[in-house]
Amino acid sequence: MSLSQTVETPVLTYEQPLGLFINNEFVKGVDGKTFETINPHNEKPIVAVHEGTADDVNVAVKAARAALNGEWKQITPSERGRLLTRLADFLERDIETLAAIEALDNGKGVTMAKGDVTASAGCLRYYGGWADKIYGQTIDTDTNSLTYTRHEPVGVCGQIIPWNFPLLMFAWKIGPALATGNTIVMKTAEQTPLSGLYVAKLIKEAGFPPGVVNVISGFGRTAGAAIASHMDIDKVAFTGSTLVGRQIMKSAADSNLKKVTLELGGKSPNIILPDANLEEAIEWVNLGIFFNHGQCCCAGSRILVHEAIYEKFLELFKKRTEQNKVGDPFHSETFQGPQVSQLQYDRIMGYIQDGKGAGATVVTGGDRHGSEGYYIQPTIFADVTENMTIVKEEIFGPVCTVQKVQSEEEAIQVANDTNYGLAAAVHTTNINTAIRVSNAVKAGTVWVNNYNTLHYQMPFGGFKESGIGRELGSYALENYTEVKTVRIHLSKS
Repeated sequence: MSLSQTVETPVLTYEQPLGLFINNEFVKGVDGKTFETINPHNEKPIVAVHEGTADDVNVAVKAARAALNGEWKQITPSERGRLLTRLADFLERDIETLAAIEALDNGKGVTMAKGDVTASAGCLRYYGGWADKIYGQTIDTDTNSLTYTRHEPVGVCGQIIPWNFPLLMFAWKIGPALATGNTIVMKTAEQTPLSGLYVAKLIKEAGFPPGVVNVISGFGRTAGAAIASHMDIDKVAFTGSTLVGRQIMKSAADSNLKKVTLELGGKSPNIILPDANLEEAIEWVNLGIFFNHGQCCCAGSRILVHEAIYEKFLELFKKRTEQNKVGDPFHSETFQGPQVSQLQYDRIMGYIQDGKGAGATVVTGGDRHGSEGYYIQPTIFADVTENMTIVKEEIFGPVCTVQKVQSEEEAIQVANDTNYGLAAAVHTTNINTAIRVSNAVKAGTVWVNNYNTLHYQMPFGGFKESGIGRELGSYALENYTEVKTVRIHLSKS
């Protein structure tokens, strides 16, 4: 099988790499296996890519270890920063191609996909600026000693990313890891391998030495499991479900006790208080749940509305939701494309049927959209109770619940009544209320009068079962360095 293929999209034609990217070359998998990636818009295969297995992970780890101890170790921090900045430039140069790949392989609207490319480039450029600013400390302990700390690379980092933001998660992971001098074995999601392989080509073009970044297309049960349990990987970073995160943490502990950071699931509350600007709040609530087809770990899927405005809110929210453009990802006005796969479509539809069976009221949606592709109508459930599955479990689709609360105190109590703690929001025009509620809600990010406004300068991660560690901002750098203390005894003569 070839290592590349010409792919036609509705907006452009490009050359798609198909091989595993190891040591700066595209290669066939050791076992010679391939798998197809499916266009969620029409349910047809796009291309078949080479499948990485445990043997390929071994090859990639050896390449990453050699780079870590070789050429990459000799490159100055400022040069690392320059390479990251060049890669950011290439992402922006190829924005049309990368956005088309995301629309084709993931199903997100091409307009939103361009936003992902821009944000990914910004993230890489941000960490390029950090590369020569990784500082230790000098510590004055006594007159006979010189004591200082060094922040050294953790080593070879295994990184496993999800399918909902393929390009953005790629950038979030490699940015801080490369800025601090690590090398990488990246496994992309089996549902969306194409943009990662295209960026791998740009990594080589940018001038990164062989072995610094290796990209494996493969399945979680094989390639992902091999990364988590590998004895020569020093750290694993994973974004995905809480269930898989538990398995990765166990594998890391059972192997070489490698460092672990996990960005996991959520069931995030979005609180609407009676003094909120209701029209503005509706816009943010709509974005909070239906952005990226609802396939967002921090989606505001539990909407908690004060009883004084509950009926008015439902009326306006229903009207706004029904204005969302659902359809072909390559139409510029599309807001919601298809779900990523048949499996995800079936899972979401199962939750919708469960909600109906449990007695929740469908305010709008609740069914398939169209007759082809993995499309689901934006769905609002009302008249729900805390013990319903649709209220408790992460659906990861365009489905939300609206609950009535009687007070700010009840809103906080309901908001915190979950195993998750990734994000939350409160809508109010009172600054004291905003700060009070933000401080009381147990979540890694709390938005006030907005939602889903992520930025690469802001740390992102979860409380409770939503994960360990932080992505983005300067906080992410801490995940990729080891702190070494050096203490020198000073002679008196």
